[in-house]
Amino acid sequence: MVAAAKSKQIQTSESEFFTSKGNLTKSNILNAALYLVGRDGFGGLTIGLIAERMQMSKSGVYAHFESKENLQIEVIREYHRRFSRTVFEPALFFPRGLPRLNRMLELWTELTISEGSTGCIYISGAFELDDQPGPVRDELILIVETWRKTLIRAIKMAIEEGHLSSKTRPADMLFAVYSFILGIQHDIRFLKNMGSADIAKQHIKKMLEQNRQD
Repeated sequence: MVAAAKSKQIQTSESEFFTSKGNLTKSNILNAALYLVGRDGFGGLTIGLIAERMQMSKSGVYAHFESKENLQIEVIREYHRRFSRTVFEPALFFPRGLPRLNRMLELWTELTISEGSTGCIYISGAFELDDQPGPVRDELILIVETWRKTLIRAIKMAIEEGHLSSKTRPADMLFAVYSFILGIQHDIRFLKNMGSADIAKQHIKKMLEQNRQD
């Protein structure tokens, strides 16, 4: 009985080891995939390129995702998880209302600046996939809409807390912020103009000040 228990324990340990190793490999594959999407877009993401970058066989990469489409969807989900950890979750430590909204926008701006060489998948992916219907585009829309709803909720919360004027139009503010973020990415990535980031920051700050409760 003792021997059987030890055998079961060994089998469990081995199972956990291989599961952990498999998860680590999958995570490393997603790292490589995110890099390739940032550099070449979704169209440039292939099992072969990842296998080459990871020094793995194509079948090894394929075993984790089973198709290029599944891989692309997982890349979008992984980007969203990292985006949330970088932008949304840290902002939750700030008080409800304007402090939290302001921190969220600051972190999003800083992330966009840091992604100057790769681009934000929310934005670059939207341009690339806008005329390519299918599960990958649907997943990106779902993730982008999730983030937009989060921002709208944060703006409404700032109004409810009395930090922003009741006349503030959340949809208008969301559109303005998106326009500033888009401008940062366009100018940094395409024109190599870092100065636009400061301009965008100033405009976001001014917009929030103009909508503050008197």
